[in-house]
Amino acid sequence: MTNNPLEFKENYDVIIVGAGPGGSIAARDCAERGLETLVIEKRQELGTPVRCGEGLGEAWMDIAGLEYDPTWCVKEIKGAIVFPPNEKSLKMPTENKGYIVERKIFEKRLAEQAGRKGAKYLLKTRVKHAIKEDGKVKGVVAVDDEGQEKEYRAKIVIAADGVESPTAKSIGINTVNKLIDIESGYEYEMTNINVDPEDTEYINIWIGNEIAPGGYIWAFYKSNDTANVGIGVNSVMKEKTAKEYLDEWITNNPQYFENAVITEKKGGAVPIGKPIEQPYENGFMIIGDAAHMVNPIHGGGMGIAMESARIAAKVAAEAIKQEDYSKEFLSKFAEEWWETRGKQLLEVQKVRKFVETLSDKEFNKLREILDAEGVLELTEASDFSKFLKIFKKSPKIAMKAVKAFK
Repeated sequence: MTNNPLEFKENYDVIIVGAGPGGSIAARDCAERGLETLVIEKRQELGTPVRCGEGLGEAWMDIAGLEYDPTWCVKEIKGAIVFPPNEKSLKMPTENKGYIVERKIFEKRLAEQAGRKGAKYLLKTRVKHAIKEDGKVKGVVAVDDEGQEKEYRAKIVIAADGVESPTAKSIGINTVNKLIDIESGYEYEMTNINVDPEDTEYINIWIGNEIAPGGYIWAFYKSNDTANVGIGVNSVMKEKTAKEYLDEWITNNPQYFENAVITEKKGGAVPIGKPIEQPYENGFMIIGDAAHMVNPIHGGGMGIAMESARIAAKVAAEAIKQEDYSKEFLSKFAEEWWETRGKQLLEVQKVRKFVETLSDKEFNKLREILDAEGVLELTEASDFSKFLKIFKKSPKIAMKAVKAFK
């Protein structure tokens, strides 16, 4: 294999489409196992544009095999502060700390790790479609920054190319999200925010149907006065654009933002529906957002993408060792992922369904219940009977929970 960074072969063991966190973790793990690995990325610079709040739990870092790095772990987070419609905040500390990361640096660090293991990166190159011959995926057709079209062949292709994965769609896998299963997101990075420094050690979340129908507003602090301030709203429940809701809320909260300055604008869509049931085909696997592997409550997907990437890389190495790239063999990826994370996400989706039925008055009542019963009791309610017991003070909320968890 050539060591010239400007030269690329026509054949690889694995081609990964997309160099986000999932794509680069898959590349690192594949290359570490001795597989010739090519990552194709349409962007000219990794980490941009940023389309998330940039929060990452330390537990996800452990799962991904990542160590604390101050160059991208810019702010330690101790939990969350939730503001219901009546603004009576509820502080929710957690034993599992996390970080607000600098995504622009984080993605480059992941690519550097993969590159040191031997993976190659082809940037500013768009995958036009996957190559499918005799019912098997054999590689991709890509277009470079000069408009030149070229084929790259591989034993296995891993799609890590984001929402609705055009690569997966090109081989006939339905990756389209229903409108009800999409959150519209918009975010500003802002500085000179007026906030209690102690509050910046927590992610700040505001909920309510008036301000963010079917979603929430957040402030994830990178320093004592700089934060990602964003919103996610359900694409069906909303009456205005995500930006309009966010702008209105910022205007109505001058106590935080009267002297703040916007330094960056970000936006995008987040899949919050069920993960794709069969994220694989002959010679092909789908990971992360591309396979709708996202937490449906808060829309977080970085950790889940990296976890799915590690499973996919392991199965890819096994398949290549066995010289078996059939969907029957690659189904091992889906089986392990569903057991490890997928079934849990289906339960979380029921919680989302429940939360979406609550009125602002019920959100306020929910805050009172959590304050009285204890947040820890709720998070440890592993069976539905305990969950209902926590909401015994509000039969109406309990009945909504029953319907959601059917």
